[in-house]
Amino acid sequence: MSVGFAAVIMRSSIFQILMIASPVLLIGMSVGLVISIFQATTSIQEQTLTFVPKIIAIFLTLAFFGPWMFSSMREFTFNIFRMIPDMVG
Repeated sequence: MSVGFAAVIMRSSIFQILMIASPVLLIGMSVGLVISIFQATTSIQEQTLTFVPKIIAIFLTLAFFGPWMFSSMREFTFNIFRMIPDMVG
């Protein structure tokens, strides 16, 4: 396996990780920002107010994007398995 081939695999792996994680991270960050603005305007500093809505939003995001995440990871894994003969040679 050449260095260029390894670099292509690493680049595609990092891109895949970013694509899979981005919906969950963006929704979690958005909900956290909204909750922080709400806490700042109302002076409510309840600890559970920050975590419970984020957890619910992340679970809903996983439920909505879960099938896409699974199929994307499955296709990536199949592509990696198809590349194994090229790695040996």
